Amino acid sequence: MSKTIKWGIMGTAHIATEQVIPAILNSQYGQVHAIASRHIQKAQKVSEHFGNKVWYGSYEELLADDDIDAVYIPLPNHLHVQWAIKALEAGKHVLVEKPIGLSSTEAKKLLKATRRHPHLKVMEAFMYRHHPQWIKTKELVDQGAIGDIKTIQSSFSFFEDDPKSIVNKKEWGGGSLMDIGCYSISLSRFIYGSEPKSIAAIIDYHPEFKVDVLASGILEFEQGTSIFFSSTQLADNQQAQIFGTKGNIKFEWPFNPPTDKPSKIWVTIGDDCKTIEFETCNQYSLQADLFALAIINNTPVPTPLEDAIYNMMVIEKMEESNKKGQRITM
Repeated sequence: MSKTIKWGIMGTAHIATEQVIPAILNSQYGQVHAIASRHIQKAQKVSEHFGNKVWYGSYEELLADDDIDAVYIPLPNHLHVQWAIKALEAGKHVLVEKPIGLSSTEAKKLLKATRRHPHLKVMEAFMYRHHPQWIKTKELVDQGAIGDIKTIQSSFSFFEDDPKSIVNKKEWGGGSLMDIGCYSISLSRFIYGSEPKSIAAIIDYHPEFKVDVLASGILEFEQGTSIFFSSTQLADNQQAQIFGTKGNIKFEWPFNPPTDKPSKIWVTIGDDCKTIEFETCNQYSLQADLFALAIINNTPVPTPLEDAIYNMMVIEKMEESNKKGQRITM
């Protein structure tokens, strides 16, 4: 295997053009080989913008390119699993945007497909986990630096009322939980290192779009709780704070830390508040390199596909809790 992974980008979504493509171009072990769109003019425009010389007017053409080692899939949520499976069948490694699909059942179909192609790597693109601030936080938590973790508080929101926006299209897997609430669920499972025992949720749905625009949840773990909300109809916001019996850890930017300046967390124990600053980095580049190294060295990906399935199961349990008006056990 080459020491550089050649990527094919399946789609020209905002996340691809604004974050992932630039990140791969600045990564150590990857290069963008080709970009595809259903509209070839768009693929050509994006390719030329990034100085790329290969573009395609269909995803099938991209998958037929033998020079491509791995594909990145930033398509709408309802297309994730079907194109991930097609990519595997074409012999490509796959990095899929979160959430992994529309349901845990659909995600399990992808897991089953990976077992038919055991030499290929598949991972959900939860980039935040690869940032040094979360790696350090997990290390501090596991070392008992702030005592026993008892509760986590987090939130993520932005305002989007355009009916044409993907986040407002129910059939495409829109809604706040699928788009951003999944971060709070993921970080809770990551920090506790386990799955929740029970879940309670209150969810508000848009009267026209039928997608959730505000979801509030309580996840109960063996050790403690996680309390959070996500919204696509509130002002821009992201926050996370982890509380233990001896202290707490607070993030400046938990999910989208800056790429042009250091990020920081605050660790408070008693009257002492310590600032930990992290060197400027790009979590998307880190993600691309870690995935590439798993391919190059034939080692497990940082986050297994089973993790993505469990995250989807929690989202489903939240929807069930809201519908039944009661706490639901996992």
